[in-house]
This record gives sequence, C-alpha cells and structure tokens, in this order.
Amino acid sequence: MGAELRAIRARIRSITSTAKITRAQELIASSRIPKARQRLDSARPYAMEITRAASILVSHDIHLDHALLNRRPDTSRVAVLLMSSDRGFCGGFNNNVLRQGDALAALLSGQGKEPVFYLAGRKAVDFYRFRHRRSERDWVGLSDHPSYEVAAEIGQTLVEAFDRPTREGGVGEVHVVFTEFVSMLTQQTRVRRILPLELEEMEIGGGAEGSAPGPLPPYEFEPAAGSVLDPLLRQYVRGRIWSMLLESSAAEHAARRQAMMSATENAHELIGALTRRANSARQAEITTELTEIVSGAEALSRPDGAE
Repeated sequence: MGAELRAIRARIRSITSTAKITRAQELIASSRIPKARQRLDSARPYAMEITRAASILVSHDIHLDHALLNRRPDTSRVAVLLMSSDRGFCGGFNNNVLRQGDALAALLSGQGKEPVFYLAGRKAVDFYRFRHRRSERDWVGLSDHPSYEVAAEIGQTLVEAFDRPTREGGVGEVHVVFTEFVSMLTQQTRVRRILPLELEEMEIGGGAEGSAPGPLPPYEFEPAAGSVLDPLLRQYVRGRIWSMLLESSAAEHAARRQAMMSATENAHELIGALTRRANSARQAEITTELTEIVSGAEALSRPDGAE
C-alpha cells in the first residue's frame, strides 16, 4: 500500500511540472497572437492593392501574353509548397498540413503529374527527411516571425522554377498548402494555386456601398504595358507568399494556445483524479494500521492461556 501511494504522489508531481510547462506555453502563445494578427491585418491592404493594380493592368491589355498568366501546356511537373511550423505543441496544425499535402500529391499523381515539394518550416522538413522523401528546397526558422525577405526568396525561387521548361527541371504549376487564420478557435488548412495566376475581377470604383462598381480608371503605360506587367506580377506572387506566411504564423500561435490550454486543463483533471486515488490509498493505509493496533491491543489484554 505504501509503495502505491508513493508512486501516485510521484506521478502527481510529474504531471504538475508538465502542467506548469503547458501553462507557460499557453501564455507565450497568447502574448504572440495580437502581434501576429496585427502584422496580418497590416499586410492585407497591401495584398488587396497589388491585386487591384494587377487586375487593372491586365484588364487594359486583354491580349497581353505573359507566362505567369497563361496556363502552361506542359504540367508534367508541379511544385507544391508546404507551410508548417518550426516548433511543436500546436495540436494538429502540422499534421493537417502534411496530410493535405499528401492528398494533393496523390491527386496530382493520379492526373499524371509529378509533385515536386518545397518545404517551409522545420516540422515539414523533419517529416520528409525521416521518411527519406525528396524535397527541392526548404526554409526553416521563419514560422514564429516571418520576414518579407524570406517570402521574397521563396516567391523568386518558385517563379524561376515556373519559368524553366519542365524538361530542364522546371514546373508547370505551383500550389501552396497553408493554414488560414479564421479566429482564435478556428484555423483551416487551404490549398491555393498561385501559378499560373488567376486574377479575379474586382469591384473598383468610388460608388457607395451596395452600389454597382464604377468603371476601371484609365491608365497609360510607358514604355509599354508588358514592361510594367512583368515586375508587377512577380511582386504579386511575392505578396501572396508573404500573406500566406503571415496567415500560417497567426494560425500557428492560435493553434498552440488552444492545444496548450486543453493540455493544461487535462493535466489538472488528471491531478484531481490522482489526488482522489492517493487519498483513498492513504485512508486504506490508515485503516489497516488502526486495525493492526487494535488487534495487537486486544491480544495483549487477553489472560494467559485464553484463546
């Protein structure tokens, strides 16, 4: 009985230490979420404006032929960028991204396309290395606080791969698997094709809310629309990557906070259950000791020769 009580108390001490760690992780994640959301909210107007500028530019020259806009005839090789985290303790955040990446790879393979993986985040890199899967390029150390320089490097790498013919190691499409920040309690894994570009029609004009969109403003391009379109579309790709990195970063912190909060609550529930078991074991031990004392006293009080 004493050994069981000691084992239960040792386990309570271990779980208490774990609960302190998970609580600390929860507080750290909670402190990082507002800054991550602020960076995300600050980047959204830029993403909207560069999309607006690209849409206006393309709409003024509908016959313009550009590699980043037109569907490539050869899509035998397709790039897939996976955005994971650099650290764990974030629930199913990384698992959802990796599972969605595997599903996308299976879909592309079923269409006769070879997926080529680009990895952002140490968890995805470790996952592929452990399983001896090949990746074309990887980036680590960016999920907690993404920088635009790294986003520009990723975008440039993907654009260069898209510009090369597939027979020379290039790709015909580029897909991104990332996690979208919806709310503090909801994060959704998304798959987006960013190359070749698919620019959507946007309502541009100065009308009141709910009114019909106004006409597109007139523009004149010097020296030519083509010379403006090329750098703008490349900047557009970098902006999309930057926005997705910020989305994934905010979603990661929210997922870690939620996971650590659940872990802390579960630890406290387990401590309560073990405490009740320890109390029951202690009460049983005390009862046994009292029974032994009473039995001994009775044995000593009996006359000699009495049964």
